[in-house]
Amino acid sequence: MKILQLKNQNRIKLLKRSQIDSNSVLETVRDIVSDVEKNQDNALRKYTKKFDGVALNDFQVNEGDFKESVKKVDPELMSSIKKATLNIRKFHQAQLPNDWSMDVDNGVNAGQIVRPLEKVGCYIPGGRAAYPSSILMTVIPAKVAGVDEIICCTPPDKNGGVDDVILATAYLAGADKVYKVGGAQAIAAMAYGTETIAKVDKIVGPGNIFVTAAKKMVYGQVDIDFPAGPSEVLIIADETGNPHYIAIDLLAQAEHDPQSASVLVTTSSELAEKVKLNIQSELPLMKRKDIIRESLDNNGLIVVVDDIQEAIDFSNDYAPEHLMIMTSHPEKIVPEIRNAASIFLGDLTPVAAGDYGSGTNHVLPTAFCAKMYSGLSTESFLKKPTIQKITKDGLNSLKDVVIPLAEYEGLYAHAESFRRRLDHD
Repeated sequence: MKILQLKNQNRIKLLKRSQIDSNSVLETVRDIVSDVEKNQDNALRKYTKKFDGVALNDFQVNEGDFKESVKKVDPELMSSIKKATLNIRKFHQAQLPNDWSMDVDNGVNAGQIVRPLEKVGCYIPGGRAAYPSSILMTVIPAKVAGVDEIICCTPPDKNGGVDDVILATAYLAGADKVYKVGGAQAIAAMAYGTETIAKVDKIVGPGNIFVTAAKKMVYGQVDIDFPAGPSEVLIIADETGNPHYIAIDLLAQAEHDPQSASVLVTTSSELAEKVKLNIQSELPLMKRKDIIRESLDNNGLIVVVDDIQEAIDFSNDYAPEHLMIMTSHPEKIVPEIRNAASIFLGDLTPVAAGDYGSGTNHVLPTAFCAKMYSGLSTESFLKKPTIQKITKDGLNSLKDVVIPLAEYEGLYAHAESFRRRLDHD
């Protein structure tokens, strides 16, 4: 990794990192989405055979297999999943908002009520690896929110099945059904509905470039969480930061993907050198060293700044998915953080804790999107209709507001609908 002095660099260039450019697959994805919308299950069978190499007639996982999967998973792993489930559920229950109302004027009461979405689809990546944590992070907040029906779509394996760990995790998290469908075709199926898969109101969960493009394409037909790209971490550290921990945190982030971004911003040139040396010594020992090396070559940075305020300003411009603050007093920095999806304080708080078990959600915005979005939460699955009630006193309180404004805008029936009620007994 290069060590750079911020004052000597092109700031805009340093802020750039890999993003998913779905333009290259738009035509392919558009054809798939259109085909599924038109031909439904027949299209799903065609693409499952083409992309996953298996011929399936039925896509839904048998209910018995779904329930029995819990007994087939290694007990130690199942214990970990259960503990993570409890922590994630506890955290997301605390996010539940309440109905409220207030008197905004004499005789005018207004407020907000909270209602869950009816149907939600969770996309679970598959292929070369199983990701039970993605199930916990998508299904549990939807369940806590009170969503009526939660389905999961995940690519089938080469035998046309789904890994028992995936099924067991989905069952524990509270999913109602699991379907053996992946890729853009799964997104289209959940967005438009097929003979087998019912249309949902919102689609959440990470995926590859085809999944991401399909989610963008069906947005408006359904809601989605947010665009997501390669994972990223930015670490703010002063001279007290632990170079061994910082190095392994950067390596850990880099093992996600060759396009992942791993950035250290520090006030200490000495710390920067120590971190670099630790990375050089540890990298050959990593099981995913080839991915890590490519990732660090593409988007790995160590940036030295003059003071902690400069580090904070750079971080706010970067708007990282994961922000780690490893300084002598990390809590003092938090009030100045404006743009970050998930924040980790102190030497003993690795990103891995949030990825798996501390309770916070790891489905997070990337590539500057933390400037605009929060991570997935219980509120992602809720609607908040406003509600109001007006009395005769309220009509009198508002008459000099509503009638003149409505008439100024040329909406005379609006004004009349209000005026006629003024004489109500």
